[in-house]
Amino acid sequence: MHRLQLHYTLSRDSSPALLRNPLIDLLQAVSSQGSISGGARALGLSYRHVWGELKRWENELGNELVIWEKGQRAHLTEFGNKLMWAERQAQARLAPQIEALRAELERSYALAFDNSVHVVTLYASHDDALSRLREHALRGQLTASAQPDASRLHLDIRFTGSVDAIRALNEGRCVMAGFHTLLGTGKKTLTEHTYKPLLQPGQHKIIGFAQRTQGLMVAKGNPLGLRSLQDLADQRARFAARGLGSGTRVVLDELLIQAGLVASDIISDDHTEPSHAAVAQAVAAGQCDAGLGIAAAAQRAGLDFVPLADERYHLVCLKSALLRPGIQALLHLLKTPAWKSEVATITGYAALQSGEVLSMRRVLPWWDYRQEKSHPIDALNH
Repeated sequence: MHRLQLHYTLSRDSSPALLRNPLIDLLQAVSSQGSISGGARALGLSYRHVWGELKRWENELGNELVIWEKGQRAHLTEFGNKLMWAERQAQARLAPQIEALRAELERSYALAFDNSVHVVTLYASHDDALSRLREHALRGQLTASAQPDASRLHLDIRFTGSVDAIRALNEGRCVMAGFHTLLGTGKKTLTEHTYKPLLQPGQHKIIGFAQRTQGLMVAKGNPLGLRSLQDLADQRARFAARGLGSGTRVVLDELLIQAGLVASDIISDDHTEPSHAAVAQAVAAGQCDAGLGIAAAAQRAGLDFVPLADERYHLVCLKSALLRPGIQALLHLLKTPAWKSEVATITGYAALQSGEVLSMRRVLPWWDYRQEKSHPIDALNH
């Protein structure tokens, strides 16, 4: 069993939250370029250095990594390919945790280097637009009319399930939460049953963020011809589900009810994944035939995408937090044309009332204030 050590660096540049390994970079470069010399040029290193590192790693790991013969393209051994596969699997599964780890480190350094920085701690269901927003704020890509304080905004995002995110808000572990619901879900639905006990009118404030599309992520070409949840059940397709408590699992269960199905019709084992990216990687690796997720995750993994439903991604905070400088800076940032344009570049996303404080009754239509006012006892019970 080989042991792992983790390291991080400080940089002014923005980059995806990945755990880098120099061996994987070497293998990727040699594999893509077809030669050690080409891989060395791609990495900006000398041939001698790359060749020496490959031999060192082969001695360290006890296996050959690259096969090269004069006049032929260099290619990875079976062991080398397995290392690359293991790296992709681990990165996909751990992406939310890696992002959260980096956010925690950056939060500490933001406070260390700039006492005036506004830190907004946000627990949220994993979302591509939120990750992009954090990077957008760090880059300081603001319009000329932005408030000066907005340029010192840092989003401390902890990705978790939607239900856990709102609970974290209610328990004081964060100042804002992110969750998502299907468009058009009304009263007496699973969505109401899940979220209504956690949100209270007059206490919580909903803030517009984005609209996104959820659908089936399937292999390239959709070989099974999957177009609906019913197709999954009919063909006994292998399905990668999200864990209970995640917003996407609530969406899936809501869609199953609408289709007249139950979870056991498509979920036949304990194959659950922690994020959209992990589901997409499971499909790409052939471990399952389909999974529910967002279009952007399917695109990154080279999969086909079958849209099933649109949903709103909401931000929510306590009413008492609305006037905090950090929240005000965030609301201003969300309303800028630069941010709305950036959201539009994410596959399957569109800004929707971004940064606007919205009526809970309008956004979450199961709330009926008139009924609650006429039945005060029932209102207290809720």
